[in-house]
Parts: sequence; structure tokens; C-alpha cells
Amino acid sequence: MKITLKEIALKIDGEVIGDETLEIYGVSSFYDAQPSDITFASDAKFLKVLDQTRAGAVIVPENFISDDRVSENGVLSEYNVSGSASKSCACKVALIKAKNPKRKFFRILSLFHPPKQPIKIIDKRSVIGKSFINGDDISIGSHVTIENNVTIGNRVQIMHGVYIGDGVTIGDDTIIKPNVTILEHTKIGSRVIIHSGTVIGSDGFGFTQDTVEGNNEKIPHAGFVQIDDDVEIGACNTIDRGTFGRTWIQKGVKIDNLVHIAHNVRIGEHSLIVAQVGIAGSSVIGKRVIIAGKAGVSGHLTVGDGAIVGPGAGVLSDVKPGDIVSGIPGMPHKLWLKVASILPKLPEIRKKIIALERSLALQNLSKNSKI
Repeated sequence: MKITLKEIALKIDGEVIGDETLEIYGVSSFYDAQPSDITFASDAKFLKVLDQTRAGAVIVPENFISDDRVSENGVLSEYNVSGSASKSCACKVALIKAKNPKRKFFRILSLFHPPKQPIKIIDKRSVIGKSFINGDDISIGSHVTIENNVTIGNRVQIMHGVYIGDGVTIGDDTIIKPNVTILEHTKIGSRVIIHSGTVIGSDGFGFTQDTVEGNNEKIPHAGFVQIDDDVEIGACNTIDRGTFGRTWIQKGVKIDNLVHIAHNVRIGEHSLIVAQVGIAGSSVIGKRVIIAGKAGVSGHLTVGDGAIVGPGAGVLSDVKPGDIVSGIPGMPHKLWLKVASILPKLPEIRKKIIALERSLALQNLSKNSKI
């Protein structure tokens, strides 16, 4: 595939600085790009070294300052980053100014690497139960099992080896990747992507203990999982059904790989949950929250809108909206930075405290002997 800079600029609402007729044959990263590729530079780290990329063109912020004096072959003679003094260079690169260069770059990437289009058939090796309702242009791969009373929308793609339980509903344009398990009564919205190995709707970890014999008796879980529109769930996630009612993943949430979400958890719209996070039962995560990798949230807590939980943090109490917490137990991030800087010094501090205690003990002994 090839496309000119002028055509690219039209697709991303950008402005070409250089040769509009330059043909681009691929996309690549800043330092790996070749003269036939386009890349992007969205911050000063890369904007200051435009002369170090071999790309034919770079997408830059629309407020990027240049003198616009570019020769016919696209050589940028001078540029300026964030209002600083201009720096001369001989960058053999044309520019496209656009809002949010990173986002626009990945739109161009999708032109060169479009998603594979599924074959719109129901494979004869799949097993489908009673009262199955399906929309138009669906794709169901081999060895898929669909139980009774399942409803799926238009243009849904269900890949090989998926299991879908009784009473599940799936909205339009959703993609279920291989070997996903979706258990009974789960509700999935439109434009959802669920990656391989994920299990949705399993029983929560709920038991009651016999105080006399010490036995653990399983609590039945009669609830379900609801996943709203535009959610993406990574590989090997486990999302438990509610004990009663729902475990609810709201619109636009993005979840990384290897995340566990327990019974009756609610995750607010457009939140980001990074790999290896665990969220215990009945906790409420607000809107636009970020929970970084390996963090844990204890049960029955609230993490307010816009809060950030740092990597590896252990949240044992509520987090206010907009707060940033780190560490174990979770504490304000600035305080955690101070704590973390002290931790390596603790052995030496301990030695000094022991020495001070001995010194004080000797002084007291000396005073008592004089008395």
C-alpha cells in the first residue's frame, strides 16, 4: 500500500509542511523508521531530535513552531520546540501538523494494517442450543459451544473454542477471541473486545465457616456480570458474578491482562485497570480511575472519580476523588515517596539508634554510680 502525505493529512485533518506528493509505504517507530515510512513525535524528547529519524515524514503537534521554510524535497531547515530558541538542522523529513499526533498516527497505522475480516459463517463444528437469536453478518468459529436462550447482535465475531452459557446477551460489533468462557446470564454490550483465556461470570470466592468444626461451606452466587459498551478486557482475566445482583464494568473501561475482579465490584466509566490488579468483593471504582499494575483493592471500599492507585499499592481504606495513592498500606503519593526514600536507610538508622541507647544507658549508669 502507498499513500501520499496530502491524502494522509486529509484523513487526520492535518497540515503538511513539505512535499505533499511524497509517497508513504509504511509506518514505524521514531528511530526504526525508514525514508518510506511515517512516524510521530508528540513531546519535546523527540521534537528536539527530528534530525535523528530517517522517516520520510513525522506527525507533530499542531502548535509545533517551525519557520515553514522547507525545500521542495521536504528538508526542514529550522525548527523551534516549545518556544525555545530555534535550532538549525538538516532534517530530511516532512511534517504533518495535527491534534494529538499519537492518536492520529495510530489511525494511519490502521490503514496499513487493517484488522483481519472474519468469514461471516457459523462453522458446522460449533454446537448451538435452543432459542438462539442472532443478528446479521455474524461469525462463529469452530468448536464454539452456545447454550440455550442466547442472543447476539449484528456483526458479532465469536472465535474458535469459545463457551457461552445459558441466557447470555451480546451486543453489536463485539469480538470474542479464542477460548473465552462466558457463563450464564452475562450481559455484554456493543463494540466490546474480550481477549483469549478470560472467564466471565464464574462464582465469587464466598464461604461461610462453621465455628465448631471449622468447615468452609460454599455460598451460592445467583447474580450476573454486566459489561457495557466499548469495554476491552485483556487475556486471562477473571470476572466473578455477583452474589446477588451484578458485577458491573461500565462504558469505556479498559482492562489489561491477568486482572481479577471479584463479586459485585463496580468499575466506573472510562477507567483503566493495568495488569495483575486484584479488586476484592463489593468495592466501587469511580469514573476515569487508573489502577496501576499489581495493585490490590480490599473489599467494600470506594475509590473516587479520577483517583490514581500506584503500582503495587495495597488499598485498605477509601480513596477520595482525584487522590493519588501509593505503597502498602496505600497512602498519599508524596508521603509514599518520602517513606520509600527512608526505607533503604533503615538498617543504618537502626545502628545509630542502638548506639544512642547504649550511650544514654552508660551516661545514666555513670550518674547513678556518683550518687
